[in-house]
Amino acid sequence: MPTVKVDGQEIEVPDGATVLQACELAGKEIPRFCYHERLSIAGNCRMCLVEVKPGPPKPQASCALPATEGQEIRTDSEMVKTAREGVMEFLLINHPLDCPICDQGGECDLQDQAMAYGRGATRYHENKRAVTEKYMGPLIKTIMTRCIHCTRCVRFSEEIAGVDEIGALYRGEDMQITTYLEQAAKHELSANVIDLCPVGALTSGPYAYESRPWELKKTLGIDVSDAVGSNIRIDSRGREVLRVLPRINDDVNEEWISDKARYQVDGLVRRRLDKVFIRKRGKLEAASWEDAFKKIAAAKPGKSIAAIAGDLVDCETMFAAKALLKASGSKLMESRQTGMDYDVSNLAAVNFNSTFAGIEESQAVLIVGSHVRWEAPLINVRLRKAVKRGAKVFVVGPEWDTTYPAEFLGDDASVLSNLPQHVRDAFDGKDNTAVILGAGGFAAGAHGAAMAAASSLGATFNALHTAAARMGALMLGFASEGGIADLVSAKPKVVLALGADEVDWSQFDGSLKVYIGHHGDKGAHAADIILPASAYTEKAGTYVNTEGRVQMSDKAIFAPGDAREDWTILRALADALGLSVGFDSFDELRAVMASEVPALGVEGLADYGMMPASSDGSSASGAIGYPIKDFYLTNPIARASVVMQRCSDELLHGDEIKEAAE
Repeated sequence: MPTVKVDGQEIEVPDGATVLQACELAGKEIPRFCYHERLSIAGNCRMCLVEVKPGPPKPQASCALPATEGQEIRTDSEMVKTAREGVMEFLLINHPLDCPICDQGGECDLQDQAMAYGRGATRYHENKRAVTEKYMGPLIKTIMTRCIHCTRCVRFSEEIAGVDEIGALYRGEDMQITTYLEQAAKHELSANVIDLCPVGALTSGPYAYESRPWELKKTLGIDVSDAVGSNIRIDSRGREVLRVLPRINDDVNEEWISDKARYQVDGLVRRRLDKVFIRKRGKLEAASWEDAFKKIAAAKPGKSIAAIAGDLVDCETMFAAKALLKASGSKLMESRQTGMDYDVSNLAAVNFNSTFAGIEESQAVLIVGSHVRWEAPLINVRLRKAVKRGAKVFVVGPEWDTTYPAEFLGDDASVLSNLPQHVRDAFDGKDNTAVILGAGGFAAGAHGAAMAAASSLGATFNALHTAAARMGALMLGFASEGGIADLVSAKPKVVLALGADEVDWSQFDGSLKVYIGHHGDKGAHAADIILPASAYTEKAGTYVNTEGRVQMSDKAIFAPGDAREDWTILRALADALGLSVGFDSFDELRAVMASEVPALGVEGLADYGMMPASSDGSSASGAIGYPIKDFYLTNPIARASVVMQRCSDELLHGDEIKEAAE
């Protein structure tokens, strides 16, 4: 480890560290625009200048200079101060005076660093150059005259997303950042360039002119648009969520989130259920909570009551429903609402055991029935890192654009029982390999065959779920041995739908269907009684992601109208049915849940024990399909979102719509 001096302070730095990193280890702040910890080094902006001896008698860019033994680094000399002022003066030469109307105002790196390191005046009196705005799709608003050519957006698209859609045209003063042929950016992580942009060149289209950062209340939350459990910050004003931003968590989402996680939130104010409804003479009519509870109690369900949990439900809601069913003597509960019935007796066999960070180290990966880019975009980013390190990827299922080299082995599950020899050779002798089973593989009944393949290849088995509620539900035992078919055959008098919108409700024609949810989606249309509940931003909750990581989310805003938090609805329903569930407050509910399932009381990876013994005879056959047909419209919030609908129309179905119009 080399030893260097930073402003007279002697420190040891790791091998391969840059001078900028050495300065930060010494506690010195180094201004920068182009440098980013997760992107390659560009050395474009020259803002990070420092004085280094021995070396040339001029300031040097610290981001691109390796730290070596015996260096003396000055970050506060007069030469450095003058050099940074000069760089800032050049950066501002063509920058427009847009700060009062710029959406980046208040959280702009250029503003902050101009204040801290700028001259305070300019000597430039020529005309400023202007650049036309570029079209980058419905999510990214561009004002390219503000661009300082840091190329963060270019490097993100190429290195992280793996989609070469943004680049630079021309040279020198004529250089422009744009998408090729000015087409929309069509990948699932495109809006992360908004966070990366250090100026106001790339801002959020849907959020344009909505508010200033200091007006917003910031709440820590967990994303529910997929099973990754991305850490997010919910920014709200009054009773409305205005935007969602990523929080840094290197073990889960690093500092990225998908476009759906970021932009589905406008759906929180559309198609909302804010009143109680009861179906009378075939039509839903507004009613009171008392009338609804009386009607449910009048059905006298007794033990004949079932509960189906949707994909966005928190653990507390499912536990409250389970307590209600247990008090009534029923075991009819299910969370796999589309009808899957794989074995859930061992949680390690339905978990992403490699972990997200661990999958990056894999040397060979077999993906079974998973369109990873749509099911979990941030895991696709991790797989891309693994491929960069030399991993080989094989896919069983229909072809899709992986953003990295991958070999498709066919779309029939029978491939698992007869893997080609070159695939086995790729896994043979490797210490760190993985098999990933996705939603399509589960639906095709390939769970056992994928586990057997993992065992024969000596690989770690990983289940990639698509529902944010799935692992929490399985930890709570919210699953039936035969799946939803068990509930159908029991013909319950009352079915509680906890935000369950993907169920074929025609199977429950003889039951009283009670929908407890927040959007007027498919479940509400089929319901006999609607009890308005809270969305994920309107309640505190516990969520478990597909790698078994327990995470907790806070309440950002209040639910609209008469809507209530889900657990309070179930608690009141228990009273109406004359049942005792053992809790009267949210804290009591959490305490009881943690006492029954201790892992749900502690944030972090849950311990599911060992994988079951492999059943080498397990096999599967038949074509595998991918359940997700439209990345942007996978849940009721997204389907209510104008932004997500526009993304679906323009980015996925634009060509079809044009053909139909012609």
